[in-house]
Amino acid sequence: MRKLLTALFLLALAVPGHAAAATPRVLAIHFTQDVNPVTQSWLNNQLGRAESGHYDAAVIVLDTPGGLEESMRKIVQKQLSLKVPVIVYVAPSGARAASAGVWIAQAADLLAMAPETNIGSSTPIQGNGQNIGSDLRRKEVNDAAASLRGLAKSHGRNAEWADSAVRVASNLTAVEAKQKNVIDMIAASLPGLLDRADGMKTVPRGFVLHTKDAQITNVSPGFFTRFLSTLIDPNIISLLFLAGIVGLGFELFHPGAVIPGAFGAICMITALFGFSVLPVSWGGLLLVLLGVALLVIDAHVTSHGALTVSGLVAMAIGLITLFHNAPAPYHENIWLVVTITVVVGAFWALAMSKAISVRRRPAAVGPHQIVGMEGVVRDDRHVFVRGELWQAESEQPLRIGQLVRVDAVHGLTLAVTPE
Repeated sequence: MRKLLTALFLLALAVPGHAAAATPRVLAIHFTQDVNPVTQSWLNNQLGRAESGHYDAAVIVLDTPGGLEESMRKIVQKQLSLKVPVIVYVAPSGARAASAGVWIAQAADLLAMAPETNIGSSTPIQGNGQNIGSDLRRKEVNDAAASLRGLAKSHGRNAEWADSAVRVASNLTAVEAKQKNVIDMIAASLPGLLDRADGMKTVPRGFVLHTKDAQITNVSPGFFTRFLSTLIDPNIISLLFLAGIVGLGFELFHPGAVIPGAFGAICMITALFGFSVLPVSWGGLLLVLLGVALLVIDAHVTSHGALTVSGLVAMAIGLITLFHNAPAPYHENIWLVVTITVVVGAFWALAMSKAISVRRRPAAVGPHQIVGMEGVVRDDRHVFVRGELWQAESEQPLRIGQLVRVDAVHGLTLAVTPE
């Protein structure tokens, strides 16, 4: 009996220590970026960290306008394959889960929203914000609707709303989403969400959540991720591409300058990184290159500005259509394109006018400019005038080192008079 009591006493002492050691751990992944290959890679790495680190759950604190479909699908695939529960929490107040963000939200094992947030508007559109053409639009919309319906239905949520979010861009507040069974709960804070979610069994994967009083580890994209994500901006990519062309072109026509060539190479490589991430229109890219080529050609032929105007038009159209296949929010800013075209046109007009004035200017050097200048006699047949050695003739004898004045030029011979 004494041994039994001793064993029970020791077990009672061990329980608090065991409970303390078993404090739930949650990885809170704050995702406030556009959905693109850079942010997708970062988010998937963090989800993998939650799995390999044996966290009790991964929480995606979501606030996104959407982004690229291919990146979104890779995130969803990672969520569905993870061996730990994934909670999506649309927060803080004022946040949204739009477009691609809706798929990420609906793929969650548990979906919650903070008050005064919204979710929806998932209709596929073109990069310029316009609707896709009828046949292609029908295919895109049907595919997207089926995908989102499937996610919502498999997780026990409102599949009918998921369909309308794609077809008619339906958008709901947090309260409306809870009423329509689009989300699982509304929570004012992440700790409150985790406490309320404790003990819930998720659908369809059957995870039992252990999140009460969880230790929360917060992670956000670092500087390098944010920097690369910023570079994936059509406007920045266009500026870098043009700067790369100018820098490399300057180095090509002025070998040895080094700095413009190095700067141009950096800009070009950075622009190529953007081209590798976003869907590029090769027709737009060729138009930009054609526009630059026409500007260069006009500097060497006489077209009275026709080639310059054609080049500027080609470059402007090329920049506008360069990323027209990319979805929102990856749009080209029309006013930025207009500004670039005007600035380039003004600079080129100024450069061309300077070049033409130089061509038409009378020669600043020549034999007629030597008349009246002074020189030094080098021997009885040559004088040194203005840094050059000339043959000389004079009616008076010349002495070496004597100063002379040029009276006339006869071919390559100077008529001089001693001073």
